Amino acid sequence: MRVVDPLTENWEPAQVAVMEALRDWAVGFAELNQHLSTWMKLPTSDAQALGQIIWAAQDGDPLTPARLSRRIGMTSGATTVLLNRLEQARMLVRSREHTDRRRVTLRPTEAAQEQARAFMGAAGVEIAAVLRQADTGELGTAIAVLERMNDAVAQANDRLKHDLA
Repeated sequence: MRVVDPLTENWEPAQVAVMEALRDWAVGFAELNQHLSTWMKLPTSDAQALGQIIWAAQDGDPLTPARLSRRIGMTSGATTVLLNRLEQARMLVRSREHTDRRRVTLRPTEAAQEQARAFMGAAGVEIAAVLRQADTGELGTAIAVLERMNDAVAQANDRLKHDLA
């Protein structure tokens, strides 16, 4: 792989536009997450984690604490403290649903789901409209590019963990 200095590289306008759009999405999504935390009266990191827990459970693939840690970029210790806060706030239950009783499953409470559903009803209107208007080809292209970008970010993070250790 060729080493690139991103500050001096001669980027195509479309490449710059993609990076700017990704930045704008990240900033906007972070702001939505701050609104969610205000709505649910939780710290921002707790709201972000709870959102991940709710989406995963809704999708039929509930998270474990380890998977949540990876999704939100926190250490296992910090995630445990966060989960304790969510449990104390009655937003989360931990259960042992598997034959391996050591494995903990994270489930949102009904109250957490109701609050999140109300927030998404208020906040998700515009995003839902865009997704409904996009055709399958557009969505497929977006998915392909974003998956490659996510893979590249993961590779860079793994490399930096080793280089900086």
